[in-house]
Amino acid sequence: MLIGLTYDLRADYLAAGYTEEQTAEFDRAETVEALESTLAELGHRTERIGSGRQLVDRLAAGRRWDLVFNFAEGLHGLAREAQVPAILDLYEIPYTFSDPLVLALTLHKALTKVVVRAAGIPTPEFALVHGLDDLQGIELPMPLFAKPVAEGTGKGVTAASKIVDRDSLTRVCGELLARYRQDVLVETFLPGREFTVGVLGTGADARVVGSMEVFLLPGAEAEVYSYVNKERSEELCRYQMGRPEQDDEVRRAEELALAVHRRLGCRDASRTDFRSDGQGRPQFIEINPLAGLHPEHSDLPIICGLKGIGYRELVERIVSSAARRAI
Repeated sequence: MLIGLTYDLRADYLAAGYTEEQTAEFDRAETVEALESTLAELGHRTERIGSGRQLVDRLAAGRRWDLVFNFAEGLHGLAREAQVPAILDLYEIPYTFSDPLVLALTLHKALTKVVVRAAGIPTPEFALVHGLDDLQGIELPMPLFAKPVAEGTGKGVTAASKIVDRDSLTRVCGELLARYRQDVLVETFLPGREFTVGVLGTGADARVVGSMEVFLLPGAEAEVYSYVNKERSEELCRYQMGRPEQDDEVRRAEELALAVHRRLGCRDASRTDFRSDGQGRPQFIEINPLAGLHPEHSDLPIICGLKGIGYRELVERIVSSAARRAI
């Protein structure tokens, strides 16, 4: 197959004047190179397309592909991850990972929680803050946790995100509203263990590949898997493979991850985050249906590696799953 690659390259945006935090979700050149070489090893021809705007230019020039390997995050708007898939749907070009509906929904953490909760999957109680006047109606017990409603990679999450009184709730929400210009998700703080679970496949063929537990090391921002902790994960975090056959909490998180993946209609791969409450019951936090694919630093490849699934096999399974839609 001729496979096009759509992506947002972090270096390009940094060169254009965007900040480290603004570009945190974008890919390094090594990710593009790793995927390109792996797809070539699998017998495919590849073509770099780039961002959504570059995709539009290529399509307007008449260029087409058998499949697009899409890992473009987008820059603007609450549905930015859905932009490239929506364009590809318009041109009837198949692509990897989830469709625009799923990507738009899952980037908005509050709407995702509404859908997930309706499906019977546990998630912390929450409120959505459009402006500071909304804080008067929040009656959730302290402590709480606040973050932007539609960001990834821990953007907007700091040690201050754990909120213990009304004054800090007002201060933190005010800062987040001003900085990110989007609603703030306020939810019950969960004191338990933190897991991230990888799933590969689509629909009935989807399977859990494994999970990792996140441990914060001395020097990390305490109690929160924050932007700083994620950016400096090599020195501030430790990851341990989950063992569902020995640990009921891990087993439950993995069961829930598969249920979320299927109920939301995720395709090819996803990674779901859970945190347990005080009774050791995993609760859904968020899902990433466009998980990072850096071969050494991204969670999904790390999880696969811990389970004996190499990077080549991971890419092959993603492409095989997507290729069924190209027939």
